[in-house]
Amino acid sequence: MNFGDWIVLIDNILTSTVRLSTPITLAALGAVICEKSGIVNIAMEGLMLMGAFFAAWIALVTGNPWMGVLAGIIGGGIFSLLHAWATITLHLNHVISGAVINILAYGLTRYFMVLIFGHPGTTPMITNNLSNYRFAVPILSEIPLIGNALFNQTPIIYMTFILVLAIIFLMNKTRLGLHIKASGEHPMALETMGVSVKKIRYISVLASGLLCGLGGAFLSIEDVASFNEGMTSGRGFIALAANVSGGWSPVGAFIASLFFGFVNALQTRFQTWKILPIDAEYFLMFPYIATVIAVAGLVRKSRAPKASGEDFTIE
Repeated sequence: MNFGDWIVLIDNILTSTVRLSTPITLAALGAVICEKSGIVNIAMEGLMLMGAFFAAWIALVTGNPWMGVLAGIIGGGIFSLLHAWATITLHLNHVISGAVINILAYGLTRYFMVLIFGHPGTTPMITNNLSNYRFAVPILSEIPLIGNALFNQTPIIYMTFILVLAIIFLMNKTRLGLHIKASGEHPMALETMGVSVKKIRYISVLASGLLCGLGGAFLSIEDVASFNEGMTSGRGFIALAANVSGGWSPVGAFIASLFFGFVNALQTRFQTWKILPIDAEYFLMFPYIATVIAVAGLVRKSRAPKASGEDFTIE
């Protein structure tokens, strides 16, 4: 390979990294907000799946992918309220609630597929999907290597970049961000100040659901252009790992998500190049192995919010 070929190769890998990391980034940002408030959210897999289904369904019905995006966001948000109700109002164990919601999401999406489309599996292709709305930013998209990856992308990817900056600002520069962090560190102190911990935690779980719904919408109407049963393929759990390995911070979660996207992009290239004489199925393990290694290596260096996963009641 000559120098030009290497440039093209690196450009392709970086572009794939950004695309593959986008749904993980969105869910990981949701996890940051949710867990900073003290609610453990392992239901993100199910929330993304519900968002993906409703986005695809409404996009097919209306012929408008933007309506699909809105439906995906709302679907993820509404479904997340089940987790909020179970953990905050009913005081159930956070992990058990999340696991039940994940199972429920798989069952519901399959039921809706049969009810609405008459068969399980895959919806029809969404011809008017958001991959048709790619926009290249003038001048910036011409920057070598990073230009195409960062400035020649589709709408939800640009939205993700904006959301990363917005959530960094929210968590570090606003009163609401301070309340969210206090809810996860010293909830009784926050309640004593006259701020409802219950309200802050409901807002945080809802925000997590909305972001997961957007991540699901990316999968079904911007990446794949259809809904497939179980299409999240563990991304919600990888997002949870990105949050943990990123130290429960928006910047760290974003960087960790890019890492997982990069590993996924590499495994795709390894299959294409056939560098290693092993079956393609083994390459699919790479992102999950990277998840285990990253969490095992970094979790000891990061600290969860003190009240994360703990029930809060006022006696």
